[in-house]
Amino acid sequence: MRRARMASDPALQAELAATLTDGARAVGCALDADRQRMLLDYLMLLAKWNRVYNLTAVREPHAMLIQHLLDSLAVIAPLRRRVGDMPTRLLDVGSGAGLPGLVIATMLPRVDVTCVDTVGKKVSFVREAAGALGLRNLQAVQGRVEALSAPLFDVITARAFSSLAELAALTRALLRSGGVWMAMKGREPVDEIAAVPADIDVFHVEHLDVPCLDAERCLVWMRRRGDASNAGAG
Repeated sequence: MRRARMASDPALQAELAATLTDGARAVGCALDADRQRMLLDYLMLLAKWNRVYNLTAVREPHAMLIQHLLDSLAVIAPLRRRVGDMPTRLLDVGSGAGLPGLVIATMLPRVDVTCVDTVGKKVSFVREAAGALGLRNLQAVQGRVEALSAPLFDVITARAFSSLAELAALTRALLRSGGVWMAMKGREPVDEIAAVPADIDVFHVEHLDVPCLDAERCLVWMRRRGDASNAGAG
């Protein structure tokens, strides 16, 4: 199978590297050689573990690259605009195989990322990948996010985890004053936005264009209503 040839097929590796480089550039996220290598190593690890542990329903390496890596890389430029070079604590809720948390930790070394998931095999994989890639700014925690005991976070993100209202309800105690939620969604979730509690402000919906992906993507930015510290960041 094609995924089994990733580590030993130079042509496939070159194809994946070219797609990754071009796609990252298209989303405003140019890769240096080290980060390109790290992301491709992560992709190979994901394909290897997936054969045994079924971490993702996406099996083919090129599809993994587009639907997982490029999809996650699309949030890097918006997140970088918001946090700049400031040290930042970010929580990735329901991170699965480390998406987008591991990609964020790879691209933004001043962001301290915590990935939380209830599934042990997925948390074990993220820990293994973090060690293999030397990501000292990434940790993975197994458990339910509402039971998480940790210092407060500046940014809380989630990719296909829950509704916006549920995400806010489960994690609001973990968000510092002035912090933001950055929810990854497909098409703009109009009904979910309407159901957000009155004390939560959906202050920006940012549409994303993920290369080679024939699907809509957006980021929904939220904060506690009345939090003025992020007023200029839309």
